[in-house]
Amino acid sequence: MGIFSRFADIVNANINSLLDKAEDPEKMVRLIIQEMEDTLVEVRSSSARTLADKKDVVRRIDRLKAETADWQSKAELALFKDREDLARQALSERQRCEENVAMLDHDLESLDEQVNRLKDEIGQLQTKLEDAKARQKTILMRGKTASSRLNVKTKLNSGKINDALSRFEQYERKIDNLEAEVESYDLGNKSLADEFAELESSDKVNSELEALKAKMKKAKKD
Repeated sequence: MGIFSRFADIVNANINSLLDKAEDPEKMVRLIIQEMEDTLVEVRSSSARTLADKKDVVRRIDRLKAETADWQSKAELALFKDREDLARQALSERQRCEENVAMLDHDLESLDEQVNRLKDEIGQLQTKLEDAKARQKTILMRGKTASSRLNVKTKLNSGKINDALSRFEQYERKIDNLEAEVESYDLGNKSLADEFAELESSDKVNSELEALKAKMKKAKKD
């Protein structure tokens, strides 16, 4: 495929459409960017060659125009010296130079068109390249996020986490049983502190009961 054919395919390509059809969007974007960068280098090299050709044509035109003026001067000199034969030859050479200038002018116009077209196409390709690079960053970020989420989802659905939680519950039940066993040993066994606490509580209840009786007795008398 020629450079301009491939260039046109890339410039006219719909990147979204290409990505939609791609099995691996990340790989597709990398390939698009690489192709664009390679083509951009080639087109710039072609543009440089075209500009060099244009300069060469301009130099040849300038040289031929100088020769045209020189043959014109020689024809005039020959007529002044009554050498019509030489004047005729000089005018013939001048005409040849003018014809060559006309052809080169046509070539120059063609080269100008090519340079302008290359400038436009390079601009389009650079825009496409920037768009592709921006999409590459987005796609890479989305790809990493999706991979991370898929990894989490896979682990959640693998049953390993449920197994771990089940083991935690088993350990908790074992600890509950151990704590219950320890508490069972304390049932019916009162410490000295417990005995005094009960005595203090009993005295307090008795005091409150006596106070309540006295209050009720007073109320009946009133």
